[in-house]
Amino acid sequence: MQPDNEPPGYCIWGVDKVVYGPVDLPVLVNWVQEERVTADNWIYRQDTDTWQKAAHIAELKMFFQTHAATQATAPTLRTLDGTSITPKPATLRRVRILAGLNDAQLERFARFTELQPVRQWTEIVKQGSPGDAMYLVLEGEVRVRMIIAGKESILATLAAGEFFGEVALFDHGPRSADVVANQDSLLLKISAGAFQRLVGEAPDQAAPFLFAICQTLIARIRADNKRYRDSITFVRAMEP
Repeated sequence: MQPDNEPPGYCIWGVDKVVYGPVDLPVLVNWVQEERVTADNWIYRQDTDTWQKAAHIAELKMFFQTHAATQATAPTLRTLDGTSITPKPATLRRVRILAGLNDAQLERFARFTELQPVRQWTEIVKQGSPGDAMYLVLEGEVRVRMIIAGKESILATLAAGEFFGEVALFDHGPRSADVVANQDSLLLKISAGAFQRLVGEAPDQAAPFLFAICQTLIARIRADNKRYRDSITFVRAMEP
């Protein structure tokens, strides 16, 4: 128990089964607003020596009520089989190229996309097939591969927050590699047609999205150039 003249501290039982804290109330409120703490998280109050779910703590109730009202008016995405799902802005911000968008921008952007759940081992993109969409990884993990001489060569492994297939938004040529789900995953699909509508109907929304894609592509090119330079340096060092 804390002395009466000290504000209570709070500890949070995380989804990873780790206790975080103690933190003071302003920090805890900030974590609620960032959706790092949800209504179902267990919170320990040092002043009362008790555990409660976050939604039942008097100081936090108003934030969860506000959040529930916001979610009631949030846009609905549909999976490819027609199932309705309402994504949270925090879920969309897991993708790095969307992290800088505010809630209103994310809601507008979401209207041009489709959710696509995929099972483990599903081939999402096939090498040589026409490119017609890019994908953002919201949950799970995928691998980019090529089959060379009957053997799989893994080019990259992409986790939640990353994307692939972006070239298809500008060029409908053949896919350069396969993309396969390493585990059950949730993808956000942006078709080439939907992207053209985004550019035409919401250019102010398309601009930061394209800029973020370009920044990521530049980083990838620099990394590839470094690997290429390092491989040449290694080969030359082995020469007699």
